[in-house]
Amino acid sequence: MYTLKEYLSVFVGNDLPEKGWDSGMYCLETDGPKIFRSNLLRGFVSCFAFMLVDKGWMTIHYNGRDLTLRPNDLYTYSPGLPVDVLATSDDFHGLCLIADEHITIEAPSVHDLVHLAYLPIVQLHEPKQTLPPDAAQHLSAKMREIIDCLHSEHIYKGEVLRMLYSIFLLDLQNAQLRAIVQRQTPQRVEEIFIGFIRILPRYFVEHHDIPFYAGQLHISPVYLSRVVRQVTGRTVMDYINQMLLMEASFLLQTSQLSISQIADRLNFADTPSFSKFFSRMKGLSPRAYRES
Repeated sequence: MYTLKEYLSVFVGNDLPEKGWDSGMYCLETDGPKIFRSNLLRGFVSCFAFMLVDKGWMTIHYNGRDLTLRPNDLYTYSPGLPVDVLATSDDFHGLCLIADEHITIEAPSVHDLVHLAYLPIVQLHEPKQTLPPDAAQHLSAKMREIIDCLHSEHIYKGEVLRMLYSIFLLDLQNAQLRAIVQRQTPQRVEEIFIGFIRILPRYFVEHHDIPFYAGQLHISPVYLSRVVRQVTGRTVMDYINQMLLMEASFLLQTSQLSISQIADRLNFADTPSFSKFFSRMKGLSPRAYRES
């Protein structure tokens, strides 16, 4: 999948600061024309993102259904979840903070990052929350502070950005927990689900089986399956297969690897097994998908 830097080259283009910005995270203001550029990468983005709408509306297609975001709505994107922007109002405006998954995965704040990205899904079964106006205004101010720092000439820009990012994550967690009046999911269940989501991007290429992930979390495969189903209504294999499908689609579109090489890279037993999987998930053979 695309890294943050590759994504920003399409999404932001020449507006990136020439030097000194932290390639692990980026924050920007966005509007209708700009947000539609994200569809060019078709969801193949290895990033976490937080979108706060402050004007107008935006409709996205997420996980098989449509969601409309309005002022004070906070939308969270996590790697492996395909999203398409369907429509925006003429006056749509929002703020977006993006964090590269591969760069931030080992950072001290990564647990908070993953937790924040998935908390709305765990507690509300969707990636959208409507925040209290004061909380939305506070987060908006923090995001603009990050934007100002990104485009400043501060000698210690990288260090300041990391501090501002940590403060944003803490403030965001505070806002989310205030918005969720009553915990709907037991904390232990929440922790197991977030733990699964945290390790999935590291291992999905090599491991396609539920027992491996259950073993990493020190629980039984049956219990892991029950937790993921309880939280999202989806299965563990849905998540594994979605990651594999996105990576396979990405490689078919952007690389010169043969289909057999892609099958081998994604650790399928053989090319026919990969082709059968891809055709079942996508409705097209790998060859037909590449040619289309």
